Amino acid sequence: MTRSADSREEAWPSLALEAWSDTYATLHLWIQIVGKIRLVQSPWVNHSWHVTLYVTSKGLTTSAIPYHARTFQIEFDFLNHQLVIQTSDGRIGTLPLEPQSVAEFYRRLTEEMGKLDLPVAIHKRPCEVPDPINFDQDESHRAYDPEYANRFWRILVQADRVFKEFRARFIGKVSPVHLFWGAMDLAVTRFSGRRAPQHPGGIPNLADWVTQEAYSHEVSSCGFWPGGGAIPYAAFYSYAYPEPAGFSGVRVA
Repeated sequence: MTRSADSREEAWPSLALEAWSDTYATLHLWIQIVGKIRLVQSPWVNHSWHVTLYVTSKGLTTSAIPYHARTFQIEFDFLNHQLVIQTSDGRIGTLPLEPQSVAEFYRRLTEEMGKLDLPVAIHKRPCEVPDPINFDQDESHRAYDPEYANRFWRILVQADRVFKEFRARFIGKVSPVHLFWGAMDLAVTRFSGRRAPQHPGGIPNLADWVTQEAYSHEVSSCGFWPGGGAIPYAAFYSYAYPEPAGFSGVRVA
């Protein structure tokens, strides 16, 4: 699939949540599986920056992941609709992105990893989703609409571009622009350097200590989220922790 990004409609396509909610739910879980592979193979980086994915000219990538003396990376290709595993010794594994259950995706990815001598065991319970089903048992989520997966990625391309420009203006500690697969949001976060009050936690299916470490210092964060729950539409967001007085009432210029 080739497209021109010259028009606003091509660069920022419609992404009405109701039009792709089933694909979104399935893709979210597929991305969590890949993200958890990066998680278990990577050294811990503050604020969980070692678990995230990054926008590429084709889709989303883990970037290089260490595996003993080798490295590998996994990329979602939303142009050719395939998952690609590449190793530092030149080996490649692929599997199609097509309608299939989360359990089937997990099985096929595990098999491809095994063929590349990359056996990795992950915690199979999804994070930050209501009523989670273990990946290897989930036969209910199985939708994949390539058009909407591509639309989602095209919006991420533009959001990533804007966030990187915004990030470059700050000389203090600031995160990369990266996709957190727990809530499925593309985000960039600035830090003041001052300690923050302990976060109360309480995020579904996420250990409180992970949240508390992520918000150990004062932050100002912005991002893009496809929506869900009480916000049934795609949205850009901005928040601060701890929240300054009057912050929620400030109008975005």
